[in-house]
Amino acid sequence: MHLKKILLMALIPQLITAFSFAQKIPYGKNAAVGKYYNVRGIKLYVEEYGSGQPLLMIHGNGGDMSAFSENVPYFSKKYRVILVDSRSQGKSIDTNPSLTFEQMADDFAALLDVMHIPKAYLLGWSDGGINAILMAIRHPDKVIKLASTGANITPDASAFVDGSWANSEKYYKENKSKVWRTAADKNAWKMFMLDWEQPNIKLTELKKVKCPAFIIAGDHDVIADKHTRLIQQNIPGSKLWIVKNSGHGTLVEHATVFNKKVDAFFAEK
Repeated sequence: MHLKKILLMALIPQLITAFSFAQKIPYGKNAAVGKYYNVRGIKLYVEEYGSGQPLLMIHGNGGDMSAFSENVPYFSKKYRVILVDSRSQGKSIDTNPSLTFEQMADDFAALLDVMHIPKAYLLGWSDGGINAILMAIRHPDKVIKLASTGANITPDASAFVDGSWANSEKYYKENKSKVWRTAADKNAWKMFMLDWEQPNIKLTELKKVKCPAFIIAGDHDVIADKHTRLIQQNIPGSKLWIVKNSGHGTLVEHATVFNKKVDAFFAEK
């Protein structure tokens, strides 16, 4: 299994604790507000909270909108928070055999159109951070500002901390010829292959980002520090924040300061 997904799964106990003690809303399972939108041949599951300027939150590989349990209560006080389960994840089903980051970025841009939202702020985590950057590249008119935490732009050892890519390589070699039988197993392999083969974003493409961008990672993130800095250095005018004493889950591990700092970035004139 890909290392990013393993780390996201490891954070689930913290999210469950957040459900128990911080708030009662079951994000991702809230029938009172949840609805489906027909977008580009599939149905995307969406929940909305709060009012104000639209803020689209995009989760990581194999996860769902509940990843933002520690962030929605804060941001929904002043933003119209739009939570979405990405294609092939959560409640947004897609049985197609392959998936690309570009496809998902186009999904989110189309979703805003279907919802009659001209443009939005973006907060993306891990693979969601990749999607946020790609939205700014492919659909610049849709993005007001973006905050991306734990993103990478290449699928190789250079993007990750020393030794970590080897785990994914081992999993790939052990399973590349396997015939997956169930829909769940086929989807899990599709999600693994997404991160094994992608993203492939060129530095010249990063330079096309015109909106204000906040590039974030933990100081012991699975994403290599030099890789995070490479991303930030190639997005014109972008800001960098390396969160101290944090792994890949910056927005969960340091939710209070994360929420305030990202909000301050969004509010800057």
